[in-house]
Amino acid sequence: MSEPDNPSSDAVEEVEEEDHAEEIGEGGDSQAIANQLMKNPGVLAALQDKLCSIVGSPSGYIQSLPKEVKRRIKALKKLQNEVINVEAEFYKEVNALELKYAPKYSQLFEKRKEILTASREPTDEECDWPSEEEEDDEKDEEGKITPASQQGELKDKLCIEGAKEAGGDSEEKKQEDVKGIPSFWLTIFKNVDMLSEMVQEHDEPILTHLQDIKVIIHDKDPVGFTLEFHFEPNEYFTDPVLIKHYEMRYEPDPQDPFSYEGPEIIKCTGCNINWIKGKNVTVKQIKKKQKHKGRGLTRTVTKQVQADSFFNFFNPPAVPEGSESEMDEEVEALLGADFEIGHFIRERIVPRAVLFFTGEAIDNDDYEDDENEESPSPGEDEEYDEEADADFNPDAQGKPNECKQQ
Repeated sequence: MSEPDNPSSDAVEEVEEEDHAEEIGEGGDSQAIANQLMKNPGVLAALQDKLCSIVGSPSGYIQSLPKEVKRRIKALKKLQNEVINVEAEFYKEVNALELKYAPKYSQLFEKRKEILTASREPTDEECDWPSEEEEDDEKDEEGKITPASQQGELKDKLCIEGAKEAGGDSEEKKQEDVKGIPSFWLTIFKNVDMLSEMVQEHDEPILTHLQDIKVIIHDKDPVGFTLEFHFEPNEYFTDPVLIKHYEMRYEPDPQDPFSYEGPEIIKCTGCNINWIKGKNVTVKQIKKKQKHKGRGLTRTVTKQVQADSFFNFFNPPAVPEGSESEMDEEVEALLGADFEIGHFIRERIVPRAVLFFTGEAIDNDDYEDDENEESPSPGEDEEYDEEADADFNPDAQGKPNECKQQ
């Protein structure tokens, strides 16, 4: 009886090679598909969300440690809690320093208000500060060549000045009638993205009457600060001052002490605005048709709803009592934005108002040096400087290059 034929070793090797080739082919196709998917923005966004969801998730390493090591980690956490308590004491001392220096700031800000509202004209000594415009004027007076890009602007300026001279005393009188710095705070609000989103077109005439914003730091419990918006008499509301209170917590949250990152705003309250009849920009009237279920008759009713306005800032949502986890997500988002705006006005807008008015503070915030930015290639996005070019020869322009014999 003959034995069944067994495949030779060579045949086996051929089969294995074929299988391996198929695997390579399949792997190549998978790689091509993966490369294609990675070019899809939707797939990339989904991957990013997935990565964000697993960041910080436990790897199981801590749970696998011996008991004595876990015991030492508890000691480190207790030390960390003491570090946080020291940090809280530090911020309380900072608050005490702010209270100490508050009168000095107030004196300077009061002088600023006097200039803004034309209560006092600044002296020549107070105006002694260099400006780029004056430097440019001085360069022109010294006889330096004005760039061609600015020649058109100078011509327009000369035409305007000529028209002013032709207008005589009326134009000069109009210039003299400008008092203080008009629309100072409105301009700041429109320059800052965070605030410009709040300001509606119907808010702008009201904000031209805003004369000053003051920060009052609380020296008693509840700790925090108050923003005071001072308005000149106007035809919109009778209140000379609109206020917004912010309550802060300097101690870590007992329920979650390790989340402490410094003082935080935990509550805010606004004020009631006494609007003159027909001038309330925070509400609007809408007409709505209603149909009677039984009779089929329709009627039009007028309903009052909230309108978008900067002045809703003085009517924030109430912080519910109890755990923050029970807070509605929408309310939590509104309060978070409100807290951020209040903090920004206190820390940035009020202390550096003139820089936000001119846009200098905004430029510093928006533009940062890009360390990864490559320097431009020679001849690319660079201005050519004839004087810096050692090979520049004006007499040789337009002539063919001569061959040099070695």
